[in-house]
Amino acid sequence: MLQGKRILVGISAGIAAYKSVFLVRLLKKYGAEVKVVLTPSAHDFVTPLSLATLSGHPVLSEFTVSKEGGEWNNHVAHGLWADAMIIAPATANTMSKMVNGAADNFLLACFLSAKCPVLIAPAMDLDMYKHGSTRENLAKLEEFGHYIVPAESGSLASGLSGEGRMAEPETILEHLRSVLFPTTNLRGKSILITAGPTREAIDPVRFITNHSSGKMGYALAKRAVQLGMEVHLVSGHTYLSQPEGLSSFTLINNANDMFEACSAIHPSVDALIMSAAVADFTPVSKSEQKIKKGEGDMSIQLTRTKDILSELSKSKNDKVHVGFAMETQNEIENAKSKLERKHLDFIVLNSLNKKGAGFGVDTNLVTIIDKDNNLQESELKSKDDIALDILLKLDTYFETA
Repeated sequence: MLQGKRILVGISAGIAAYKSVFLVRLLKKYGAEVKVVLTPSAHDFVTPLSLATLSGHPVLSEFTVSKEGGEWNNHVAHGLWADAMIIAPATANTMSKMVNGAADNFLLACFLSAKCPVLIAPAMDLDMYKHGSTRENLAKLEEFGHYIVPAESGSLASGLSGEGRMAEPETILEHLRSVLFPTTNLRGKSILITAGPTREAIDPVRFITNHSSGKMGYALAKRAVQLGMEVHLVSGHTYLSQPEGLSSFTLINNANDMFEACSAIHPSVDALIMSAAVADFTPVSKSEQKIKKGEGDMSIQLTRTKDILSELSKSKNDKVHVGFAMETQNEIENAKSKLERKHLDFIVLNSLNKKGAGFGVDTNLVTIIDKDNNLQESELKSKDDIALDILLKLDTYFETA
């Protein structure tokens, strides 16, 4: 559910801090990488040793690692590291400082540096929670774009009963899921995704392939599962682990294998994303034995492989088809031409001319072009986030379904 997600958990000084120990454990259980930040006073309520053991990372609290050695904890780096930050419990004091931009402890400095979604789970006594200043601070934090996980009713540390109790870890987790993986029209839809390179054999030892790592296709498959889709992944050979939650996984060797696998699955799905880097040519003949090195040069006669997208488009009907274009020149024009030729609903343009994009890297920078000639350019970000952008674009094609 949270596989590969980086979560920064901030804990301020409230009795509800004991629940945050269970929250860290729950986040780890669902595959997240977790780092914990404590305010200085939070040490009175939870121990760094417990949190470090559960999270697998040293607990952060001070600006300096060693005053004598001059080492410091980089709050900016930790703020930028996270895919999401959860502050639980968020006391009235901490929220007041967050609203006013105070940075007198390491947690607040990380909060002010965070570029990711921030979830805030308030916890305090009944009268404090209902006080006008607290209500105003909660409203301002929401106005800043942060997400409030409302306090619940129940028994409070003061002996009173009412609103102010920090939400349960399972409730906070569900809020986090809805923030990271928004509900879409894609839930329940089925999709065929292709990924990775093909291998066109020359002999039993050698083959023709390309630089595709499969990372973009696997990110799409993982994100589609998280969005509630029934995902069928057809993949060439990669070094990646098979994403969890797939409806089917088919490992193929060459372009013809991919064509046959896709042809079998395609009739039953609602959408197709063809992100695999399929070879355009294959050797006319494959030697049954290893070709020995001889004198002089050697030529290999090549023939065209099947155009999988064009073939599948013949039975497109009301399915949504998405393709990828990897270009080095006349990028927009070439992508638009492919979009039209292959009867796609939209195409994702990758440029090898842009640093941090393309094969083998964990980031990408794409332009999404639809058949109405709308262009949606992304900034450089993780392939996981690019995958979400692509799937949210796909979501718009099912709005009236």
